Amino acid sequence: MTNYTSRFKKIAIAPHPKLSDAGQEATKIEDYLKQHGQDTCLAALYDDQLAQSIKEREIDLLLVLGGDGTMLRAGHICGPYGVPILGINLGHFGFLMEIRQNQWQNYISELLDGKFWLEKRMMLTARIYHQDELNGEYQVLNEVFVGRAGIVRPVRLEAYVDGRFLTTYVADGLIAATATGSTAYALAAGGPILPPELRNILLLAVAPHLSIDRGIVLSEGSTVSIIVHTDHQAQICVDGQTPIALVENDRVEISASEHNAEFVRFQDPGYFYRNLTPHMNQNPSTGNSR
Repeated sequence: MTNYTSRFKKIAIAPHPKLSDAGQEATKIEDYLKQHGQDTCLAALYDDQLAQSIKEREIDLLLVLGGDGTMLRAGHICGPYGVPILGINLGHFGFLMEIRQNQWQNYISELLDGKFWLEKRMMLTARIYHQDELNGEYQVLNEVFVGRAGIVRPVRLEAYVDGRFLTTYVADGLIAATATGSTAYALAAGGPILPPELRNILLLAVAPHLSIDRGIVLSEGSTVSIIVHTDHQAQICVDGQTPIALVENDRVEISASEHNAEFVRFQDPGYFYRNLTPHMNQNPSTGNSR
């Protein structure tokens, strides 16, 4: 565990706007931090003003209250600027979150004493090309999904790695995931669980039909190109955000980002395996947790 001797310049506290108790809890945390001499502010997670403040280096720690979706949003806005994120779990699963709602006072005391370490998670960059012209670029923490949209028919996806033809998938879609994303959609699609420190790209088909049905783990330096062939609806979806329509011959290129998401951790680095089985066996999303 690293001891950070200097205090944060400013901590922003961002509760998820749709969680009823998140705003009240955020106010309690702000009061606690101010009582301990820390400059802080309340922020709206999905407000452009927060993203702008991070971009302008006015904030050097983002504390978020919510679930894993909240952490994904935080990663998107903080990753490009190296701003660490501390997650307090108010959601269902909280695989990426560090502390539970009833623990925050003890852990924030440790935060102010510098008793934490920063875990760096690899991100991806996804670029969309339409008629060979760049049509969008996105930072990715979990995964990129390229595949079918509204109509329940498979699409044909040509996959290339570093410019070399890999295979053609006939499937509902293709996932390109980070190690972080290996415990998200890729896991649900039957993929392997990768340790969070790995800097690899996981390529995995969703419901492949007479196509490669095993995940492929690529090195960090690889570039994946996916060319869409379809006469019906197709889409790209980044980290579960609003999908973007794709058409015949659109190309998606995916590679390791130059940025990382940095998560504040208090547990020792072995926390991932220690927490893995409880998360899998007591998934509160099923309603069967005990």
